[in-house]
This record gives sequence, C-alpha cells and structure tokens, in this order.
Amino acid sequence: MSDISMPKPTRAHAEKRHALAPGPDEAFGAFSKAVFATGALDARTKQLIAVAVAHVTQCPWCIEGHVKAARREGATSAAIMEAIWVAAEMRAGAAFAHSIKALDLIEDPVAP
Repeated sequence: MSDISMPKPTRAHAEKRHALAPGPDEAFGAFSKAVFATGALDARTKQLIAVAVAHVTQCPWCIEGHVKAARREGATSAAIMEAIWVAAEMRAGAAFAHSIKALDLIEDPVAP
C-alpha cells in the first residue's frame, strides 16, 4: 500500500519558496499577519474560523497550524470541536442545497 502521509513543512521548504519568489512570499506573510490581527473579530475567533475552513478545504497543514494557534489564543477543545461541527454542517448543507439541481433534473423525462 502506498504511503499517503503528508510531508512536514521544513525551514528548507520556506527558504526555497522565498528564494524562488521573494515578493509574493513576503506579500503573503504580510497578508496573513494582517488577516489574523485583532480587529472587529478577536484573534481566538479568527483562529476558530480558520480551523473550520481548514476542515472544509481539507488542508492537513492548515488544520494543524490553526488548531495550535486557536489553542494559543485560548480556544478550548470544546470550542475547536464546535467549529469543526459548524464546518461539517456547512459542507453537508451545501450538498443539501445543491440537491435542487438534481431534483429539477429527475423531473425531466429521460432522453432516449
């Protein structure tokens, strides 16, 4: 069976990414810092949103990083799990909402 584990990001990866495209790398870092700075939402809330989104986008690195960041910002295990359940409901809700396309199609007569 093949190994489906995800590689761990390393300092070498970060340095190579920066060397290959320093401008975008620096811009992304500044953007990330600005996004997660306290504003209308506190940092804990932003990290809980990120935990939920990371589960919807299915990014294992994002899940790891944002769960750890949420914990650093004071999120409880229960709050993190609730954020994940919100993500699950939203993902399932989208499938439910999109079922109207199938409902419309199944009413059409089958083409020969």
